[in-house]
Amino acid sequence: MHRTTLTNGLTVIAIENPVADIVAARLFIRAGQCRETAEQAGLFSLLMSVLTKGTQRRSSLEIAEAVESIGASLGADAASDYSILSLKTVSSDFEAMLNLAAEILREPSFPTAELELERRLTLQGLRSMQEQPFAVAFNQLREAMYAEHPYALSSLGTAESIQALSRDDLLAAHQTYFRPDNMIVTVVGRIVPQQAIALVEKALGDWQHPASPLPALTLPALTPKSQRRVTVQDTQQAIIILGYLAGSVKHPDYAALKLLSTYLGNGLSSRLFVELREKQGLAYDVSAFYPTRLSTSQFVAYIGTAPGNSAIALTGLCSELDRLRTGVLTPAELQVAKNKLLGQYALGKQTNGQIAQLLGWYEAIGLGTDFDQRFPADISAVTLETIEAAVQHCFVEPYLSILGPADIVESLY
Repeated sequence: MHRTTLTNGLTVIAIENPVADIVAARLFIRAGQCRETAEQAGLFSLLMSVLTKGTQRRSSLEIAEAVESIGASLGADAASDYSILSLKTVSSDFEAMLNLAAEILREPSFPTAELELERRLTLQGLRSMQEQPFAVAFNQLREAMYAEHPYALSSLGTAESIQALSRDDLLAAHQTYFRPDNMIVTVVGRIVPQQAIALVEKALGDWQHPASPLPALTLPALTPKSQRRVTVQDTQQAIIILGYLAGSVKHPDYAALKLLSTYLGNGLSSRLFVELREKQGLAYDVSAFYPTRLSTSQFVAYIGTAPGNSAIALTGLCSELDRLRTGVLTPAELQVAKNKLLGQYALGKQTNGQIAQLLGWYEAIGLGTDFDQRFPADISAVTLETIEAAVQHCFVEPYLSILGPADIVESLY
């Protein structure tokens, strides 16, 4: 792996992988949902959806033809802590695709017609989410947990914020955050690292960053406070979600909580699946997750169950989280969780795109590329005592979101 910083502040990470004649690249911008206000919720999701729809020199159709004529792929997306432009192509076409990506990043035109189309699609997506019981219940939980924090809202935003966003808002966000000293480019594939770096410098090296510094990222402090929220919806299953505010990726409990989420909710052999679905027959769907976040994250366990089983399902879900306080995780269970997590982590780095994504992501959220080696070591070093300490720190103030028919949710509230 070669890592360098160009004179304009842009970070380049290049890895040669000659197995297949493919090159994948990821162009990260250190700005995403965490930079949004409630009034502009969904800004970066909308911006990235329009970004590839026109430049000062090309229309949306011309961009699509340039990509598809060589069998390449190009996509853009926004996440909680970053935005990203992704590309993949055969080695011989990499320079052309990189130059196109550079043009899109530096000279987007944000055509009004394309903006209005993406606005309509986003609003349709938001309406569709209202018909998905888990999405409604999870949004309710997230809003309770995060309050005024940017993570409180869906990355798509709200109907009100999306309708209010203008082309000028997109231009202002682009001008503020799309600058070389706020970017990381990762290139992985059949290309010599020095050549990859030279091509990035040729395409983006003359892009000068503004003299003004980036706006400081100031996020509100979060104080855990138990809450229970319910939504009445005439559905064929009840959704019960239990959540706790949890440490960021840089918190000392991070590795232990990753193992706990694996133990509880990862796969058909996970604790929640075996106990609540296989043994008790309570769950249509049951799992747990702990997202990797730059700011305060959340540890979430959930179950979808028949409305008539809601009370016992809620008791079972809470009991499985509570039992961890007594240190009942055995050494064998801990080792199985480690093996599962480390095995899946290794399998998640099989393709050039996966490697480019992972290393660029680590760099974008301030962990550095060496976190790729530190993470497995941190997981291996977790002990039962480490697990117990993380449980005592995290599982203190529960947030509960319940969705289902009126008679069910009212009895649980």
